[in-house]
Amino acid sequence: MKKKYRNIGVLAHVDAGKTTITENILFISGSTRKLGNVDQGTAITDNMEMEKQRGISIKAAPVAFQWKENNINLIDTPGHADFISEVERSLQIVNGAILVVSAVEGVQSNTYLLWQALKAAKMPAIIVINKVDRAGSDYRRVIDQLMSELKINTVPLNVVENEGLSDAHLSDCWNPLSFEYTELQLLALEALAGNDDHFMEEYFDGKNFSKAEVFSQLKKQTANAQIVPVMATVAKKNLGTEELLDFICELLPVSMPVLSNSDLSAMVFKVEHDPVAGRLAHVRIFNGQVASRDVVENHSQQKEMKVASIKKKFTNKYIDIPAIECGDIGILAGMPEIRPGDILGNPDGIPVRQILQAPVLTIQIHPQNMADYGRLGEALEIMDAEDPNLNFQWFKDDREMHLTLTGTIRMEILGAELEERYGISTTFDEPTVIYKETPLSIAEGYVEYTMPKPCWAVMTFRVEPAERGSGLSYNSVMGVNKIHRKYQNEVERTVPKALEQGIQGWAVTDLKITLVGGEDHEIHSRPGDFILATSMGIMRALKNAGTRLLEPLYNFYIVAPEEYLGNIASDITAMRGTINTPSFEEDIVKVSGLVPVATSHQYGIRLSSTTKGKGILRFEFAGYQACPEGEGQSREYKGVSPLDESKWILHHRGAYKADDRKIY
Repeated sequence: MKKKYRNIGVLAHVDAGKTTITENILFISGSTRKLGNVDQGTAITDNMEMEKQRGISIKAAPVAFQWKENNINLIDTPGHADFISEVERSLQIVNGAILVVSAVEGVQSNTYLLWQALKAAKMPAIIVINKVDRAGSDYRRVIDQLMSELKINTVPLNVVENEGLSDAHLSDCWNPLSFEYTELQLLALEALAGNDDHFMEEYFDGKNFSKAEVFSQLKKQTANAQIVPVMATVAKKNLGTEELLDFICELLPVSMPVLSNSDLSAMVFKVEHDPVAGRLAHVRIFNGQVASRDVVENHSQQKEMKVASIKKKFTNKYIDIPAIECGDIGILAGMPEIRPGDILGNPDGIPVRQILQAPVLTIQIHPQNMADYGRLGEALEIMDAEDPNLNFQWFKDDREMHLTLTGTIRMEILGAELEERYGISTTFDEPTVIYKETPLSIAEGYVEYTMPKPCWAVMTFRVEPAERGSGLSYNSVMGVNKIHRKYQNEVERTVPKALEQGIQGWAVTDLKITLVGGEDHEIHSRPGDFILATSMGIMRALKNAGTRLLEPLYNFYIVAPEEYLGNIASDITAMRGTINTPSFEEDIVKVSGLVPVATSHQYGIRLSSTTKGKGILRFEFAGYQACPEGEGQSREYKGVSPLDESKWILHHRGAYKADDRKIY
């Protein structure tokens, strides 16, 4: 009989107690002999030196353990929004989640973001309301918040007694279950009845349900993501951990194959570097299995890769294993080019990654000692392979290194990590907003690359504006008798790369590109000719069409004392924002709207000052819109531009290298 696995992500706003709960689980399950402590820097899942020093999670940390013959892979994810890309990849490979919320602070900014992701993925989840022993704790208030603000159908699992006191303890909400239902039991039964007509009829008929009947519905509706069980814990005292483990095994589903055959289907969700083994790729097997010495197809990179060895991580130990089974998580070694997000084998059935927080800031990084310039570039290439959201670009001719970041905390951690791992001290320029550009009109670009021989690629591209937020669509109306299929395949593969910088220096989006003309040559044409010529033709078309800048926007949500509404409205107007109709609740005002990132990404500091620390601000990325006239910022093309045709051809042929990242 094949083993069954549960892959569970642990998510939370920073400081809600997520890592402490993970450490409790490892200790209670017998995986560790000593309880790890975040404050003391002994947490198993915070194994980076910076994580120990700062008491925060920076990288997603998978650990395997058993509980009552259940095989569980737990992924402890970072709680700070600046490391949200780690959460995005983790959510692709789990089949259940634990969302931790503080009983004092309640629903916070990152809680919204994480819940929306779980909701969009229809992910079965359990919500843990932690710290119910702290002064100001209000278990019931947080449940009400979950229902009113996040629209969650909640089913409480336990009751808190002596809440807010050092001797707070927990009891089972459903034991005993009598005909005189408690307030929390009524709330739960109504939530369950709302999703099942037969259960609703029995409820309205006054049936006295047994605990087994309630939990039968609870299990079914949790698996369908119709309701969310909610429980309280006191993580620092290990209260509720054993019950949580039981609920994980009782209510959250096991991993199932995604295909009807035995084909390999897997995804890399994390890459780390080992001084001896090189890149270690953490993978989830969705279908089939992978064994040591297997040659697997990397679907994302369109190349074959050989697995040198396979490991499994139990707490802080790596154990060599012969293979990873369907549903399980493990580590592949011996693939020097593998990257996070790569799909191995058949891509069917692997969940689409949700972008929770798109990087909206770009920044230049410099070594403090110019003698470290080359070493810094090499170090950042390694770190970029671990976190592709860094989008590291090294323009050697300009001696510039550019990164994309989600916030200033990410910048601080990156600098500290470079110091710790490589002994390189760095400085950063001020962050710049990442703009995009889009065509102003319909235009064509003709390219004739026929000299110096042997080469031949002749094409005409048409570009036209598309609906905002639609991204790129590409089409060819050329028959294979004009341009051979293998050359057209290279063109299609190259188009996204050709749009990474437009005529104003930013990535181009929201456009349609059509290959409307051209020819190959039976003798002189090579695939590389069409790769080279694609960028030249598209850039000519963009130059003929002209482009306009697009700027990123945030949806903002502010909760503050009503007396500060005038100041807040004035601030939003000054930032070129728009405000929806405010709502009032006693002496509190809730304000929402839309605001440009360029004017608002540091507004949290000002709001805190304006409201004397009483205002709460939450941002969500809202996409891009056209910049008003006079706003936005163009920049020079980095590296060799395809519009500088002689240099572009020399660069492509290897005679002129301003940027090692050539178009292919």
